[in-house]
Amino acid sequence: MKTNVLLLFVSLFVVIGLVQAKDKNAPAKDKLSAKEQAKEEAAIAARAKEFEQQLKFEQGSIKLKNGLATLNVPKEYRFLGPDDAQKVLVEAWGNPPGTKPLGMLFRSDVGPASDNSWGVVITYDEDGYVKDDEAEKINYSELLKNMQDATAEANAARQQAGYEKVTLIGWAEPPHYDKAAHKLYWAKELQFGAEPEHTLNYDIRALGRAGVLSLNAVSSTKQLQTVQADMQKVLAFVEFNEGHRYRDFVPGADKVATYGIGALIAGKLAAKAGLFKIILSALLAAKKFVVVGLVALGALLKKLFSRKSSDTDETLSLTSNDSKPEES
Repeated sequence: MKTNVLLLFVSLFVVIGLVQAKDKNAPAKDKLSAKEQAKEEAAIAARAKEFEQQLKFEQGSIKLKNGLATLNVPKEYRFLGPDDAQKVLVEAWGNPPGTKPLGMLFRSDVGPASDNSWGVVITYDEDGYVKDDEAEKINYSELLKNMQDATAEANAARQQAGYEKVTLIGWAEPPHYDKAAHKLYWAKELQFGAEPEHTLNYDIRALGRAGVLSLNAVSSTKQLQTVQADMQKVLAFVEFNEGHRYRDFVPGADKVATYGIGALIAGKLAAKAGLFKIILSALLAAKKFVVVGLVALGALLKKLFSRKSSDTDETLSLTSNDSKPEES
């Protein structure tokens, strides 16, 4: 045992010595390439800074969608309106152009174009009043299993289309519904191909009188604790304004959504249409993460479901007493 340990240390010293010798005798060309690499990194940083200087960040009380809701942004965070948010998604993060989001949130100490940046995309689905009476009955373990199975089944189509397979590892944060605030949040851990660094997909949904505000954040799982802490704060930032609040719903007069809490988590009616391959609609391009256009995907869902009128009468609801939804 002692001999093996000694040999290990000798081997390490030999390797270190060879590396040091190589560094000392390195040709000038290698040193120049290192300088060129540093110069290139500096140029990239300069372009990122220049890009961010073009953006108009806001803080304080911000009205969303013509007074639909208010976002109260403290100094630790910054908000970008629809135009600048779209610029980040398309020009900086490489997403395909699509319908503009309502805006994006970032931490004040991290720029949108930096390596460790992550943002929260804010969108709104005016699908109607989402009933929350099923929230306490949902079996989230069963729901997760159904989502994992459907995601795995969709991988054949994804790979045939030239994309990596996606694995839904599990809940990074199990779903929670605050019945008093009418807000729902959860987080998923995902893996693309054989990528060792997993992706964290954190979601918040705020229920209103006529629809749902979605706040979606994506980062690597190594940032889990940071994102969890920040998203809990973000949860309190957004509130529907008077007339648009959940309690303002008028039974018999206002539209009721054709899905419930379980479907919000599972990807709304996508499961019913056999479209689980695009359930990962909250994935954003962030450096090495795979790009899936969140906003363009939302538009695609609406287009697809507008043709399936028969689906609009059904509600995807997975509870402890319900069976799996059938895929068409």
